[in-house]
Amino acid sequence: MKIAVTGKGGVGKTTIAATLARLYAEEGHPVLAADVDPDANLGLALGFPEEILDSIVPITKMRKLIEERTEASADNRFYKINPRVSDIPDKYSKEYNGVKLLTLGTVETAGSGCVCPEHVMLRRIINSLVLHRGDVVILDMEAGLEHLGRGTTEGMDMFIVVIEPGARSIQTYKNVKRLAEELGVHQVHVVANKVRDEKDEAFIQDRIPPEDLLGMVHYNPEIMEADREGSSPYDYSAAAVEEIRKIKTKIDKSNMPCMEKV
Repeated sequence: MKIAVTGKGGVGKTTIAATLARLYAEEGHPVLAADVDPDANLGLALGFPEEILDSIVPITKMRKLIEERTEASADNRFYKINPRVSDIPDKYSKEYNGVKLLTLGTVETAGSGCVCPEHVMLRRIINSLVLHRGDVVILDMEAGLEHLGRGTTEGMDMFIVVIEPGARSIQTYKNVKRLAEELGVHQVHVVANKVRDEKDEAFIQDRIPPEDLLGMVHYNPEIMEADREGSSPYDYSAAAVEEIRKIKTKIDKSNMPCMEKV
C-alpha cells in the first residue's frame, strides 16, 4: 500500500503520517516513510533520536549523487531522465522503531513545470517506491499542491488530505481531489485533525462526503507536548493513537487487495 499524506501547512500531516507508519510497523509490515517536506520533521515524529537525524542529508541536496546518476553538470545541459534509483531507499534510509526513514527533500525551483535533475531524481525515486517495493510506503508531502502539479505522486494508491475545521482546508481537499484524479488516483480521503467540539464535527460532516471521510482526530494537548519534548506522538498520546488506529482500519478495508499483496 502506498499512501501520500498531504494538506496545507500546519494541519498535522506529519503527526498523521508518522503514527500510521508506526501502526503498520507494529503489525509487522515492512514500512518505508519518505519525508518530502522541506522542513523534514517526519523523523522526530517517528521517534528517531536527534543524533541519527543530524546525520541525514536529503537526497535532493546530494549534488554529487544527482550528478552521478543523471550525468548532469554545470557544463552539460543534457541529462538522463531515467536515472538508476532502485538502490537508494535501502542505501540512504535510516531505520528505527521498525520504520525506514528516507528523507527526500523537495525541489526548490519556482514553477510547477520544473524539469531539472533534482526533480528527475525525486520523481524517479517516488515512482520506484510505488511500483517496485513490497513495503507499506507513506509519503509525508510538502504543504500545498506543488507536488501534484509536478506529477511526483502519480501512481499512489491513496491520497490522505489532512484538514482542520475551516473553509481553507475544505478548499484544499477539493483541489487535491481534482488534481489527484487527473493523475489517475481515485482514492482521495480526508482525516479531520484538531477537532475541538461538536460544532467542529458538524462542520466537517456537512462538507466532506461520508465515503471520503476516514475519521477525526480531536484536539489533544499531548500532541503539542510531544512536539515540545521532541518525542513521537505514538509514544506520547494513547488517545490520539487510538483515534488514528481506527482511521487505519478504514484505510485497510478500502485497500484490502493492496494489503494482501504486502
